[in-house]
Amino acid sequence: MTLEILTSDHLLPTRHGFFTRRGGASSGVFTGLNCGLGSTDQRAAVELNRARVAEAMEVAPEALISVHQVHSADVITVTEPLATKPRADALVTATPGLALSILTADCQPILFHDADAQVIGAAHAGWRGVRDGVLEATLDAMEALGATRANTVAIIGPAISQPAYEVGPEFLDAFIADNPDNARFFANGSEGRMQFDLPGFGLHRLRRAGTGHAEWIRHCTYSDADRFYSYRRATHAKEADYGRLISSIRL
Repeated sequence: MTLEILTSDHLLPTRHGFFTRRGGASSGVFTGLNCGLGSTDQRAAVELNRARVAEAMEVAPEALISVHQVHSADVITVTEPLATKPRADALVTATPGLALSILTADCQPILFHDADAQVIGAAHAGWRGVRDGVLEATLDAMEALGATRANTVAIIGPAISQPAYEVGPEFLDAFIADNPDNARFFANGSEGRMQFDLPGFGLHRLRRAGTGHAEWIRHCTYSDADRFYSYRRATHAKEADYGRLISSIRL
């Protein structure tokens, strides 16, 4: 099966893609294009999957650059392939030929591009990272390379949708403590729980930060098991592990 790569016209002409799980070498609960070296999948299968992604991005495997994601607001600026993976949740570069890559399984993968400045970025944006400022930090790091926020496009890839993301009241309370206006990102769920709009929250923070154009491509990872991995779906199914989707962009 060939790879399935979701793209956005707003990120063209950069080579980029939100890769689905289709077209990979992994099997079992990881069936498909699992690109998570931190998973319990067979390492040879994951490396083959990553090599297929590198080929699709037209870079050498070592130029498919990712980080050790820790749900932080930390960003690294990349100028060459990395010997090790730093602990961070976003990457930026103005160097052609480097494919900035993010792994997700419900969290938001966000790809950034300033076409005038020729600066790109990629961020892993779960609720904690967005709340702590990873999106604003990514835009700051891009600006340090010559980008401007008004010229920057930010596209949110496949992520968990609000109807699938139930949280407890303490989760809501923490967001309300930050800002009472955050109540708009919650809807009533079942049995006293709430439904959190992660992509809506991400879009709000991107637009408030002055991003020129921001949108979600509106694919829910939880509800489409044929195309996407989902940490929450795997947890509900009591599966031992889950695959990781990859999203990538390069100049």
